[in-house]
Amino acid sequence: MSVFGGVDDVIRRFDDQDYLLDEGTATALYLAVELGRPLLLEGEPGVGKTTAAKALAAAVGTELIRLQCYEGLAASEALYDWNYQRQLLAIRLAETRGESLSEADLYTEEFLLERPVLRCVRHRGPTAPVLLIDEIDRADDEFEALLLEFLGEFSVTIPELGTLTAARPPIVVLTSNRSRDLHDALRRRCLYHWIDYPDRDRAVAILRRTVPAANLALVESAADFVASVRRLDLDKAPGIAETIDWVSALVALGVGDLVHPGAVATLTALAKTPDDRTTIRAEYEEYRA
Repeated sequence: MSVFGGVDDVIRRFDDQDYLLDEGTATALYLAVELGRPLLLEGEPGVGKTTAAKALAAAVGTELIRLQCYEGLAASEALYDWNYQRQLLAIRLAETRGESLSEADLYTEEFLLERPVLRCVRHRGPTAPVLLIDEIDRADDEFEALLLEFLGEFSVTIPELGTLTAARPPIVVLTSNRSRDLHDALRRRCLYHWIDYPDRDRAVAILRRTVPAANLALVESAADFVASVRRLDLDKAPGIAETIDWVSALVALGVGDLVHPGAVATLTALAKTPDDRTTIRAEYEEYRA
């Protein structure tokens, strides 16, 4: 049974979650769910990749399980681990009773600790969960290899127990900011979609939805200014997330247009480095002139 009635249904249900999808992203999400394939979402920071996975879980009405990636992430933190303290307690209890425990007695599901990936595999709810593997590019190359079995077969092999396979395959969304190249083996197991910055009309629509207190003229001028800023040589171009923060800051200070003297103080919502702040402020002074 299909989760969505089509691409238009995806767009409608995301709209109910206040996430305005473009047709390309909606199509990628629909195919990932319909075909039961992991989806790799790439794009610049702040374009809504993580939020898309959150909105997907809400749109489907299921649990979101998140695995935040970072350098040094290991299997014991992402897949599974053993509850060594509980195993030690079991050994001591057995000794007090004059019993002995074999290795097989200690390595059972009773002593297994679920991490996000195994939690998805063992999920027994009525609806498959959404697993968000966020910022996979931050993890080490070796960690990608740990995910290949799961991404290809929705299985996790535990040497002491064997292979555990998901009864109901989870919906898997991976995100990447392209801070490094991902291996072909991982890419082959996923559908792929690049999320770009929204065009002007969609940016305006998103801002009006997320910052309803902002007037239309402010929203439109803010969208135009951010679009011009992205063409500059910046360390970190502002995404839609930073644009929302900026417009929210303008509204909070009672600024109704970009020529207002108080607007300059809010530019820190767009800039993430000292150099970018200088560059964006220079662009703003030209805009005011």
